[in-house]
Amino acid sequence: MLPRALRLKKIARARQVSRWTSSHREFATAVRDDASKFRNMALVAHIDSGKTTLTESILLQSAYLSSAGSVHTGSTTTDFLPAERERGITIQSASIPVKWKDWTFNLIDTPGHADFGMEVESASRVVDGAVVLLDSVEGVEAQTKGVWRQLDRYGVTSRLMFINKLDRAGASFGASITSLLSNRLHPKPMVLALPISSFNPQDYARAEPGVQGLVDLVQWEVWKWDEHGESFRHPLPRNADELGRTDLFPSSHPILPHLASARTALLENLSMFSEELMETLLNLPAEPSSYLGVSAAAIMPHLRAATLRNDILPVLCGSAFKHIGTELVLNYAGELFPSPNDVVEHVPARNAPLRMLAWKVSWDKRKGWMTFVRVYSGTLTRQTTLVNATRNQREKLAQIVLLYASQAEEVDSLPFGSVGVILGLKHTRTGDTLVSTQRDTDSSSLGDIVPPPPVMSASIMPQSHADLEPVQHALASLARTDPSVRVETQEGQLLVHGLGSLHLEIVESRLRDEWKAQFEFGKRRVSYREGLGPGDAGGMRTWATDIAGKPIEVEVVFEIRALHDDEQGSPLWDGNMVLDQKGQPLRSPDSYPSSSTDPMANISRGISNALSNSPHTSLALSHLHIQVISFRYPLEVSSSVLAGASAVILRESIRATGMGPIMEPYIRLKITVNEDSVGKVVKDLTEHDGEVLDLASGSSGEDEDIEPYSDDGVYIPPDWLSPSAMTATDNGMSSSKYKRSVHGVAPLSQMLDYSNRLRALSGGHGLFEMVNAGFRKVSEARKTEILREIGRA
Repeated sequence: MLPRALRLKKIARARQVSRWTSSHREFATAVRDDASKFRNMALVAHIDSGKTTLTESILLQSAYLSSAGSVHTGSTTTDFLPAERERGITIQSASIPVKWKDWTFNLIDTPGHADFGMEVESASRVVDGAVVLLDSVEGVEAQTKGVWRQLDRYGVTSRLMFINKLDRAGASFGASITSLLSNRLHPKPMVLALPISSFNPQDYARAEPGVQGLVDLVQWEVWKWDEHGESFRHPLPRNADELGRTDLFPSSHPILPHLASARTALLENLSMFSEELMETLLNLPAEPSSYLGVSAAAIMPHLRAATLRNDILPVLCGSAFKHIGTELVLNYAGELFPSPNDVVEHVPARNAPLRMLAWKVSWDKRKGWMTFVRVYSGTLTRQTTLVNATRNQREKLAQIVLLYASQAEEVDSLPFGSVGVILGLKHTRTGDTLVSTQRDTDSSSLGDIVPPPPVMSASIMPQSHADLEPVQHALASLARTDPSVRVETQEGQLLVHGLGSLHLEIVESRLRDEWKAQFEFGKRRVSYREGLGPGDAGGMRTWATDIAGKPIEVEVVFEIRALHDDEQGSPLWDGNMVLDQKGQPLRSPDSYPSSSTDPMANISRGISNALSNSPHTSLALSHLHIQVISFRYPLEVSSSVLAGASAVILRESIRATGMGPIMEPYIRLKITVNEDSVGKVVKDLTEHDGEVLDLASGSSGEDEDIEPYSDDGVYIPPDWLSPSAMTATDNGMSSSKYKRSVHGVAPLSQMLDYSNRLRALSGGHGLFEMVNAGFRKVSEARKTEILREIGRA
């Protein structure tokens, strides 16, 4: 190895030549006591990575609970819905304030299943940091990348990776770090703690799975946990000779000679992002113990600054089920994550006008409508008179509460940066901006929360005519609580659209259990889309009608074409690109106040109406590029006439192009079966129009042509730190012994009954996961089948 001074000089030169760059958010330097200790954070991950278990462990460590509940027994704090406890999964995000040391964490536990991705969308909009969990057996999975992209979309740059389930057989800390690079989640993961599988060296030789302790490389101390989950901290010696003779480990323990080099790697890699830390290291004496003497207080400011700039991804590890590593997650989230002061350009004054974002709306039988808000300016009090700036409607609050999962605690106020719940709001929906009636209040929108596009639908048939109105009311209420649910009436039939089969199952059960609706639920079917036809869209530009007996003429000119292959539609417009006269994205109808007289608001409503229902197939239209070129209407009439005119003119223009291509939703699959069932699974997949991407264990089968991030400047822990994973690798098998994973893509319509098919194919031993993979055009033969299915052939 090169001498320390020479290594640092080489790093300094490399840092000058090539520095990893990214778009950085600006952070305020001013602080305020009431907000500087807030940490608004979410727990996000692929399904079954341990988010709810970690939340339960956090509540236990913070003394909110006296004993932890379990997902398996349905006794967790944040999974309180009957469907959540019955199925053992998280369905809706749950917010809970957690006190830890000097910090207040507004903690949001989110679902991992893609069918409930709307909950992650809304949570991502209001948090400033996120703890991303990774199953140490599986590594990066499909929905890990899904939630990562959602955090990117809402600018949540400060993240902390918690590599969980290290107590499981086949867990690998090193392979998990490598998967972060190979899946391009972050180019600079930085290990802050090392796992201790056992304090008995013989367990390493026997490849025993487990985790009994952690080495905190920043604080330079060892954490031990007993069988009851109690933790004990022991400082490590600051001298290299004493480190080899410490009584914390047996002298033959394999981790002892590795500790100093792991801390050296941490400090040198971090110094790549801090000239001040680089100078500190260069000025240290040239002796083996010099890096061990650097205090945590000297490291933490540079670690925090690099985290806030997204230069690095801090990595911790442990087992949430055994409460190992939970305290480190809380400590480092408090130290590294931004406060509300850090994510604004100017910290608002205490008496600033109130501005809040409603990021979630929920219904409770006893409390009524509950609106979850984050305060972005000013202070909300019981005396505040509210205006919904998005819908231009006054709202009257009944109570302000902090919600501890299902338990509410009334409070007098919510200050800047805090997250809480308002009871009694009648009109507010997810994504609305709330302001006070105070003069000089900024009533501009705080930004949209975009629901994922629906991919599946089912008909709802009231049991009698008397049940029609209660069913419609229940559907409207449910759509208010869950914006990813879309309700429409098509040819006299009520249709509800959702994000997947499980989503629709939950919709059905909630309508029955929460709103006591009486109805029959029809067969689930895929929500297809239609593209633009091949003909000319020119022609109709004007619309004539009568208003108060007086004939008027309205002109709206559109430019319409199909999206090019390299163009991306907007999620706000269901995959279409809609532009105004200046070529800028047109706001969606929901982002305008309902009483808005802005002509573009009414044109937006008309476009949305036309795109929701094709004149050829009644399917929603997608992948269209639409620009408003000009419009004209009589000044003596209201601009609302533009809504009807835009809808008719656009619909007729689309009708003139003829029927376009049909698109259907595809899914990505990961199917895990015994070796002897692989052939049958592959054959079944291809027979149902699917495509096999990969048969290799541990690969996602996705983005396989993308170059992984380089491991240069990244510390990757050695394999022997996870001894049971080494044995699995040596035997040439994955952690799930004798099992193989099949990765593929397939049409969603062909996989609606896949759980039953897989059970028969694998003898009951198969598991599968699926995530949405977008819409694809179908062949002419398949198009005919779909038209026949929807009654349009």
